[in-house]
Amino acid sequence: MKNLKLRVARPTDDLEAVVRFYRDGLGFQVIASFDETDGFEGRMLGHPQAMWHLEFTSLRGHQAGRAPTEDNLLVFYLPDRSEWEAAVQRMRDNGHSPVPSFNPYWDELGVTFEDPDGYRVVLQNMAWVK
Repeated sequence: MKNLKLRVARPTDDLEAVVRFYRDGLGFQVIASFDETDGFEGRMLGHPQAMWHLEFTSLRGHQAGRAPTEDNLLVFYLPDRSEWEAAVQRMRDNGHSPVPSFNPYWDELGVTFEDPDGYRVVLQNMAWVK
């Protein structure tokens, strides 16, 4: 499975606000999109060379709702301190304020932000360790 790619997909009630959060706040790129496919529209965001991306979809007339808990997380490991500081500042510059993590572990070396649907993103200032 060495060519494995990952797509994390979820619905949203406000596609444009979610796109702004991940594109402008986190610096992701819209790498693909679709409109009016059986009533759905969607945007895929990530980095073109990455082995993963996020897909957000919206279905006209369907309410997706908010995150089920405060502990639904995407964690991005940024071991370089200046890169991490720049990422946190970009979120703040785009109007996103940090929130306390449900699990205090993430506050030790990271900063947590909540997207428009209540899902949380942790910018963690450390290397991911196996």
